[in-house]
Amino acid sequence: MKQRFKLGVVFLCLLGCTGDELASSIEVDLQLPEHFPVPWVPSENHLTAQSVELGRYLFYDTRLSGNGTVSCSSCHKQEFAFADDRPRSLGATEESGTLNAPALTNVIYLRPLTWAHDTITSIEDQLLGPMFGESPVEMGMTGATQRILDRLTSDTLYQQLFEEAFPAAPIRLKLVRYSLASFVRSLVSYRAPFDAFIAGDRDAISIQARRGSELFYSSKLGCGGCHAGFAFTTAAVSAATGDNQSSPFHNIGLYNIDGAGSYPDTARGLIEESGVARDMGRFRVPSLRNVALTAPYGHDGSVPTLEDFIAIYEAGGRHIESGPFAGDGRESRWRSTDLKDFSLADDERIDLIAFLESLSDVAITTDQNHSNPWRF
Repeated sequence: MKQRFKLGVVFLCLLGCTGDELASSIEVDLQLPEHFPVPWVPSENHLTAQSVELGRYLFYDTRLSGNGTVSCSSCHKQEFAFADDRPRSLGATEESGTLNAPALTNVIYLRPLTWAHDTITSIEDQLLGPMFGESPVEMGMTGATQRILDRLTSDTLYQQLFEEAFPAAPIRLKLVRYSLASFVRSLVSYRAPFDAFIAGDRDAISIQARRGSELFYSSKLGCGGCHAGFAFTTAAVSAATGDNQSSPFHNIGLYNIDGAGSYPDTARGLIEESGVARDMGRFRVPSLRNVALTAPYGHDGSVPTLEDFIAIYEAGGRHIESGPFAGDGRESRWRSTDLKDFSLADDERIDLIAFLESLSDVAITTDQNHSNPWRF
């Protein structure tokens, strides 16, 4: 059974509200299944149908980049569950990023919101990076804000969409961020075969996937410790949990380039924010929902396939034998102690992959409510 509710009402009640505020709330139906909690949305940016729709147009519009060449969807592609199929995305100036673009599905629940910053907890704040960041350049909006605003304000469709979403407010970049945040919050992924299985359909997943799920949660592997709950990550919160969560950052031993646990200078993990040595190579635990759709893997997209990633976990880290990043991640001093060493038989490996594939919500990759509106 789906939870159908007026999100505006729910969020206002959670944050404190008056009867007049309740009367003016707008319904947005996310059709959440019963095993999904009520999400949290900031009080300053209520989730409305109008802001979601405006955000959808902006998400797919290359005019939002400084030189008009890329959009948000260039790096977060619907067919890949709003991730990128490239190891690292190219920005407006064709400069490669340093991190793999993560999937945006269920971002409404995720916190923190980036690979290696524990202080960025709102989508509105996170958007400042890709919009205005200069190292690397993504959307390339720095120095081009007036040009971008002129493009939006001169478009009669945007005039209408902004008026519907933010009545009587002038078009400005703050409202661009708010509407983009609303759109990505609407990308809730809940239609995977495993969801149907949880709901009681015993035939929704294969026998191999059932065995794989048991293996996933077993003490032998312990995957469910970090990839926990409905979102399959400890980097998730809801209206009920607030900020209470287990550590969402771990070092899985991908690099050990100096024998002392160092990661490449381009992406060293949480240490870049904290300055604490033990945070070297610690990155946010990604959600495993839609994981079979979002290759390549790892914070830098350096792991091509699920099979490759499972092999790294089996080995206890990655051993790079030659090249600039040579080193044995299995021996890293900073590798998380929460990770277990294990070995799998060939049939167990097949079962585990079958379970991970059962987490794919293929419907969201073609859902027209989330698709490029400029195509129609």
